[in-house]
Amino acid sequence: MVGIVMGSASDLDIMSPAEKILEEMGVSSEVLIASAHRTPEKVREYGLGACDRGIEVIIAGAGWAAHLAGVLAGWTDVPVIAVPIGNSPFQGLDALLSSVMMPPGVAVAVMPVNGARNAALFSAQILAIKYPEIRERLNAFRRKQSEESFARVSP
Repeated sequence: MVGIVMGSASDLDIMSPAEKILEEMGVSSEVLIASAHRTPEKVREYGLGACDRGIEVIIAGAGWAAHLAGVLAGWTDVPVIAVPIGNSPFQGLDALLSSVMMPPGVAVAVMPVNGARNAALFSAQILAIKYPEIRERLNAFRRKQSEESFARVSP
């Protein structure tokens, strides 16, 4: 199972493709709105309880001073993937830098600005190591994607 956490309800539009891709891969997910700054205790509890709830990967989407992924990574052993959200005057550059500049010892994978879809695909890749059925769906997704790309450029 994948946890999808975002800092604000206004992030739902950007983060919803992650849930859709995970569903396509046959991966269950749960969605939580929790801010590293406005609801830090909620983020702490989520991180601490992730393993016990069967969460195997966390996708954390946040904008502006995007500390959500790093804070979650500090509270859990589960891999955390940051999705910087481009909703600030800096169009996500601030969130990207906040996400990528983790201190030594706090590992967070970082996707492109507004890259929820890629975060879900990366989650599926992580889970595919352990679950052959997810690996099969991921490979089918890639074949289909390849065929569609080829069909668009072929005469």
